[in-house]
Amino acid sequence: MRTLYHLWLSPFSRKVRLVLAEKNLDFHMEVEQTWERRREFLALNPTGDVPVLVEPDNTVLADSMAICEYLEEQSPEPNLIGQQPYDRAEVRRLVAWFDQKFNFEVTDKLVNEKVMKRFLGLGEPDSREIRAAQANIHTHLDYIAFLTDRRFWLAGEQMTLADIAAAAHISAVDYLGDVPWADYKSAKNWYARIKSRPSFQGILADAIPGLPAPKHYADPDF
Repeated sequence: MRTLYHLWLSPFSRKVRLVLAEKNLDFHMEVEQTWERRREFLALNPTGDVPVLVEPDNTVLADSMAICEYLEEQSPEPNLIGQQPYDRAEVRRLVAWFDQKFNFEVTDKLVNEKVMKRFLGLGEPDSREIRAAQANIHTHLDYIAFLTDRRFWLAGEQMTLADIAAAAHISAVDYLGDVPWADYKSAKNWYARIKSRPSFQGILADAIPGLPAPKHYADPDF
């Protein structure tokens, strides 16, 4: 069976988990404490980052987008990248939006300040970084609302990797209780659709010791 090395609140790990689940591919997960710089893990991925996927034949894959593209080619059904060239370009554009822009402006700030500093004993959270992330998320929720008011899913009429990437980041932030859902009905309706999919149930079951999720986190209907 394939093995996914991950961290619970890593949106990139969550993205790969969702793709594997959507494609009904069996896998088991190993938590990798990347800050330990474990020699055996560095041999798999010299960058020391998660996710890393090890296939049953011991093929090693690193980087979430590389893994997702590989899985799309190896297991093309259901299609998650789009059928036509423009569709695929739009999916990749939106994946980059969330993996780069959203991650830099929101996810990384909140997870690092609220979780990683605590677990690594790096001092008190920087309230300025937290406030910046909480302000920045409004722009992204506005953009999700803009897209889903014009399309059923983010990139078009079918769910794609764009939705998976966005939901992976938002689910990590939602675990921390930092998504202002009451102000964004369209974005909330979109998230409820993807949150209700069978592939998402593993994400909703996540429970980090000493860091409970808000009550609505695991409720598909909020």
